[in-house]
Amino acid sequence: MDFLVIQALTGLASASSLFLLASGLSIIFGVTRIVNFAHGSFYMLGAYVAWTLTTAWSGPLGFWGGVLAAAAVVAVLGALVEIVVLRRIYSAPELFPLLATFGLALIAEDAVKMIWGPQDLLGPRAPGLEGAVSILGHPFPAYDLVLIALGPLVLGLLWLGLRHTRWGVLIRAATEDRTMVAALGVDQARLFTGVFTLGVFLAALGGALQIPREAVHHALDMQVIVEAFVIVVIGGLGSVPGAFLASLLVAELNAFGILLFPQISMVLLFLVMAVVLVIRPHGLLGRAESEVRAGLDVAHAPWRPMDRRGLTVAAALTATLAALPLVAGPYTLSVMTEILILAVFAASLHLMMGVGGMVSFGHAAFFGLGAYGVALLVRYANVATEWGLLTGPALALAGAAMFGWFCVRLSGVYLAMLTLAFAQILWSIVFQWTEVTGGDNGILGVWPSRWATDPAVHYLMTLTLCAAAIAAIRHLVFSPLGQSIRACRDSPRRADAIGLDRRGLQWLCFVLAGGFAGLAGALYAGLKGSVFPDVLGIPLSVDGLVMVLLGGLGTLTGPLVGAGVFKALAIHVSSATDLWKLILGTVIVVLVLAFPEGLAGLWRRRVAPLFDRSRTTAEGEADDRARP
Repeated sequence: MDFLVIQALTGLASASSLFLLASGLSIIFGVTRIVNFAHGSFYMLGAYVAWTLTTAWSGPLGFWGGVLAAAAVVAVLGALVEIVVLRRIYSAPELFPLLATFGLALIAEDAVKMIWGPQDLLGPRAPGLEGAVSILGHPFPAYDLVLIALGPLVLGLLWLGLRHTRWGVLIRAATEDRTMVAALGVDQARLFTGVFTLGVFLAALGGALQIPREAVHHALDMQVIVEAFVIVVIGGLGSVPGAFLASLLVAELNAFGILLFPQISMVLLFLVMAVVLVIRPHGLLGRAESEVRAGLDVAHAPWRPMDRRGLTVAAALTATLAALPLVAGPYTLSVMTEILILAVFAASLHLMMGVGGMVSFGHAAFFGLGAYGVALLVRYANVATEWGLLTGPALALAGAAMFGWFCVRLSGVYLAMLTLAFAQILWSIVFQWTEVTGGDNGILGVWPSRWATDPAVHYLMTLTLCAAAIAAIRHLVFSPLGQSIRACRDSPRRADAIGLDRRGLQWLCFVLAGGFAGLAGALYAGLKGSVFPDVLGIPLSVDGLVMVLLGGLGTLTGPLVGAGVFKALAIHVSSATDLWKLILGTVIVVLVLAFPEGLAGLWRRRVAPLFDRSRTTAEGEADDRARP
C-alpha cells in the first residue's frame, strides 16, 4: 500500500509538466485552430535553454530565475514564429499550418543538435530540494512535491486569467466564435500572437521544470507531443480544466500501467483515449458543439474530370515512366518504385481527407496491414509474394471496416486522434506478438518470385498496379458514389435532408481508402523484402500527411506530386548531409509560405491559367490574320 501511494505521488509530479504542455496546446488550438505539431519542440527548447542558464547561474535565484528566463526566451521565439510564419497562412486551409509546424519541428530537432550537441544533458538539481522527504517510511524527492503543488497553482492562475480579465474574456469568446470576435472590432492578429506566446511559455516552462528529473535530449519533442495531443483530446479541445484532469489521468496511467497491465502498457494511453472518444466524442469536459468547431477545413475544391490536354499529359508521363528502365540503373529504379508506392499511399489518404473530409493521423495502420498481409502469407503459407497482393489489401480492408465503424462517428481532430489510437494499438500488437509477427525483428525473406526479381521487371509491375490504383481512385471520385461522398463532405445537413446515408458513405470512403493503402503496403513489402513494425508507426502517418499537404488538397494530382517531391527531397538531402531534417524542414516551411495551396494547386490556380490565356491570345491572333 505504501508503495502505491509513492507511485501515485510520482504520477502527480509528472502530471504538472504534462499539464503545462497540454494546457498551452489546448489554448492555442481553441483560439487559432492551429494543430501545432511544433509544440513539443518549444517544450524541448525550454529544457535546453533552462539547462544552459541554470548551469551558468548559481544558487536558488539562479535556478528558478533560469527556469523562468528560459520559458520567457522561448516564448519570445514563439511570438516571432507566429508573426513571421503562421500569421501568413491563417487564411489557408487549417491543415496547412500543421504542415508548417511539422517543418518547424524538423528544423528544431537539428538546430538543438548543432547548438548543444547530440549527447544527453543532465541538468542541475534545484538548490535546497536535492534530497528526499520521508512519506509513509519511503523516501520521496522533495522537488517532486514542489511540482505537485505547481500544477493546481498554474490551473488556478489560468482560471482567474480566463474568467476575470478582459483578455481572458476575449480568449474564451474567440474559442467559441472567432469570426464574431473579429466582427466586434477585436484585433485578431494581436490576440493570436498573445495566445500563441502564452501557450509556448507554458510548454517551455514545463520542459524547463523537468531538467532536474530527466536528461535533456534532441528527441524530447517527439516523445511528448503525442502525449500532449492525447491529453488535449481526452480532456476536450479548448478546455483547460479538461487538460488538467486528463493530465492527471495520463500521468497515473504511466505510473501504474507497467505494474498493473505490463502486456498492454505500451498502448494503455491510446486504449483509454479510444474508449473515452467512443463514449464521449467531445472529450471528458469538452462541449458537444466543439465537434463542429474542431472540424478541419480540407480545401473543398471544385474538381472536374480531366480534359483532353490533361489526358495527353497523363499518357505522356506514363509512357516516360514506362521507358525509364531503358536509361536508369537498379538504384534509380528502386527509388522510383518506392516513390510510386508512396504516391498510391498518399492518394489513398487524399481519398479519405480531400474527398471524404476525414483527417487521419493513423493512416499507416492500413499500409502496415497490407505489408503484414503479404509477409504473414509468405511466412506461414510458403506461397509466392504475388498472392499477397490480394491478401494484403483484403486485410487492410477488414481493418479499415472495423476501425472506420467507430471513427466516422466523430469529426475533426477527434476523428484524427481516434485513427491514431487505433494505429498505435495495432502497432503494439505487432510489436509484442513476437511468436507470430517476429516483433521488432520483423519478418524477413518477403521477396517476389524469380521472374519479378529483376529491378526493371519489378518496377514495371509496380508501375502498372500503381497506375491502375490511381486511375481507380480518380474514377471513384467522379462517379455517382464519389459525388455523394463529396456532397456529405461539403454540406452535411443538406446531404441528410436529401436522404443520403452520410455516415454509411463516409464509412465506405474510409474502407476504400484503407484498401488502397493496403495495396501500397503490399507492394512495399515486396520491394523491401522484409516487414518491420515501423510500417505501422506514427512517422509514416505523418509522412503521408506531409505528402498530401505539400502537393495540395485542391487537386487529385496533389498527393502524387507531393509524394514525389517529398521522397526525392528526403533521399537527396539525407544522402548529402547529416542535417537533412534542418534543410528539409526549411524547404517545407518556405513552400507552405510561398504556395499555401500546395504545389499542384499552384500549377492549377496560377500557372495553368497563364498558358490558357496565351493559347487564347494566339488563337485570336491567328483568326485575325486569317480574316480577309
